[in-house]
Amino acid sequence: MVNEKKRLIRARADKSAKFRRDGFGKKPQISDSWRRPRGLHNKQRRQKKAKGAHPTPGYGSPVLVRGMHPSGFLEVRVFTPDELTGIDPACYAIRIGATVGGRKRAIILEKANSAGLKVLNPGKARAVAAGAAAPEEEVSSND
Repeated sequence: MVNEKKRLIRARADKSAKFRRDGFGKKPQISDSWRRPRGLHNKQRRQKKAKGAHPTPGYGSPVLVRGMHPSGFLEVRVFTPDELTGIDPACYAIRIGATVGGRKRAIILEKANSAGLKVLNPGKARAVAAGAAAPEEEVSSND
């Protein structure tokens, strides 16, 4: 099952396409995010080859790996240390919320490591947690 999951994740990456909005390279105010072309004479709506693909059902990812992180885990967003209880480390990996500060991030990292959970965005708090664990040395002043 594990090899099958890895194969499907690779297959999902192989058939991914970048669907771009018609005319995104012509004007700077048009972003490349997909919008369906609705013009009567629009070449992309008529699906001419060189004008870019439409999102169609064939581009979907396999059901077994839909929504998974490329590492093979399902993501769970965590904002407090209490949310780590009941998360299965075999299936789920955690992503710490963007609004979580450094102190709470270090606590969440410590609890996640002790529970055996994979953290997808450890960030700078890893260095903070390691620095907090090391004993502080007193600086002696030479008078």
